[in-house]
Amino acid sequence: MPSAFLYLGILLGVVIIWFMLLKRPVYEAILISFLVLVAVTDTWGKVWQYIDKSLSTSLLYSMTAFVAMSVILTKTKAIDSCVAIILSLLGRVTGGAGYVSVVASTFMGALSGSGPGNVMATGALTIPAMKKTGFPPELAANIESNASYMGNMIPPSSNIVAALGAYTALYPAADLTIGQFWIVLWGVSVWFIVQRILMVYGFCKYYKVKPMSKEDLPDFKTVLKTGWKGLIIPVIILLPFFLDYLFKDTLFTARLGASGAKNFSSSLLLFIPGIAGIYALLISEDKSFLKPSKLADVFAKSVKSIAPAVGVCVVGYMIGALFASMDIAGEMEVFITSLKMGKLAMVVFICLFTCFLGMVIPGSSLVVIFGSVFITVLASVGVNPILAAAMLPCICGVMCGITPPLGLGMYAGMSLAESDFGKTFKNNLWWVAAQFVMEVVVLMGLLPVFGL
Repeated sequence: MPSAFLYLGILLGVVIIWFMLLKRPVYEAILISFLVLVAVTDTWGKVWQYIDKSLSTSLLYSMTAFVAMSVILTKTKAIDSCVAIILSLLGRVTGGAGYVSVVASTFMGALSGSGPGNVMATGALTIPAMKKTGFPPELAANIESNASYMGNMIPPSSNIVAALGAYTALYPAADLTIGQFWIVLWGVSVWFIVQRILMVYGFCKYYKVKPMSKEDLPDFKTVLKTGWKGLIIPVIILLPFFLDYLFKDTLFTARLGASGAKNFSSSLLLFIPGIAGIYALLISEDKSFLKPSKLADVFAKSVKSIAPAVGVCVVGYMIGALFASMDIAGEMEVFITSLKMGKLAMVVFICLFTCFLGMVIPGSSLVVIFGSVFITVLASVGVNPILAAAMLPCICGVMCGITPPLGLGMYAGMSLAESDFGKTFKNNLWWVAAQFVMEVVVLMGLLPVFGL
């Protein structure tokens, strides 16, 4: 057995003991794992190299920018009007509250970047509406949590940045822009959104749920008139990357040259979150957010949510640097490929492997630490490497968020729905199984993905 699996076992063992048994924060568990691995490998002399490698990764700062943006969008409630507009359009159909939950929570999850936080924010509206129209509490909890965690695989989620980093580490000379990568991610995400909508439709038929009452629906004209400014935020975030995809060769490369176009594409990850955040502050009804003291107070109170997310990524990159220095990823790659599995067997194996790891390790850490390995072994059996990279946030981030015991989304939804744990867990298995099947189908290339 390669030493890579010994080190992986140590990593998992420390996380299980520190996070699951001792109930300590996950960022502590990842840090302790790093220190234990350094001790076991006796690489104390390289610790500063690992730290320097982690902090010099530009994608880390892009992640931080998107996390900061998500704080501003959440605190200013600048995009709440978008949810109200979706509710006014979809709430009228049978089971409309469930469809609203899928669409609104997916949308909000992508912008906020916080699965559990989005469950609590959007679910406070959608879960009572679902229960009122006939959805069982356990189903309402799982629809909301599974939709919210879709945000982990849809731009501009910070997991996306880590996935791109894993791809560019393997293919540094690849002519792939941020915009092109985002288009593929959206193309992948569409299928998982459709899957969730179809599941809601099936459950609606089974439980004979009803449309939302007119009294509970906001008036479309009213919410559009008062909240149209919030609709511009997705445009600010998404349009530059879409234009980068469309005009990379005809405009940006022609004007800036190949290297200039590539650097322009990369700079979008740093500038767009700031522009979107500033716009959200400007349109907020509470103008006190424009005061530097108020904004500083917002971030000070959000440190507990910002620091863990960024900290996990920092230490994750440190573990990745340690593994790289010892060629741990290479050992894993050699061992897995030596099993000589076919394409279907390898896809199923990787999906099961990430599902298992995601039960104890956060998805963002999985992408950072093992992303390059997963891309390599999938590409070795014929999976398009860009598709493999685009699926990393899905097979790691989404599956991690919906699969117990680390599936925090289920617990957040369960608390709002006041549902029984046993019933919620059993119902959640349907969603996990459907997620797994869709992962295999997409990675096998059985569905067309726009952008590839």
